[in-house]
Amino acid sequence: MWSSDWNCGVHGAVYPLQPPRKPSKEGLTAALKDARVPVWVPWPLPLGWLVTGFLSAGDERTGSRAGVVAVSGPALLGGPADLLVIAEEPGVGLGAAMAGLEGPDPGLECFNDPPHAKVGAYGHPVPLWAVEAAPDRAAYVGEAMGNWLWMVLWPAHSGALMLDQPELCDLREPGMQLDLPYGAFCPRLGQ
Repeated sequence: MWSSDWNCGVHGAVYPLQPPRKPSKEGLTAALKDARVPVWVPWPLPLGWLVTGFLSAGDERTGSRAGVVAVSGPALLGGPADLLVIAEEPGVGLGAAMAGLEGPDPGLECFNDPPHAKVGAYGHPVPLWAVEAAPDRAAYVGEAMGNWLWMVLWPAHSGALMLDQPELCDLREPGMQLDLPYGAFCPRLGQ
């Protein structure tokens, strides 16, 4: 039968991954346009960190069912670091792919232990669990607003940033007109 869905030979019907958007007001406007999931940014940003790009999965028919905000800056233990903050509907798989996992979701076994980190969202703590990510990165996942919330950091030792329990702001919210500082494009969005 004919279908207008995007299809993958392995996963079946999928939401299309859009080209990465540059770190700018225009890139943010495009990321917010049809977002059906939160567009999270740590705010205030850690000292020396900049917003370095946006990515989404979905199209004009479905809206963005997964969204990524990239931020980059100095790692607590030295050197440069990248953080992708990902919100997605269950089953989309963008967060798992960025973490280097096989399936579309984190799997229930990671939730058997107490949470390993927390972030704030809408003034409430959101527990996050570490997942066994690819060896070059650290990844945490939890649930916020009925969607998966992923925090994927490069290099792996940058996971120490989670000790600060960052507060997240949803850039879709009315009146959320932050003066975001933009930096060079994050190459992690093109992987």
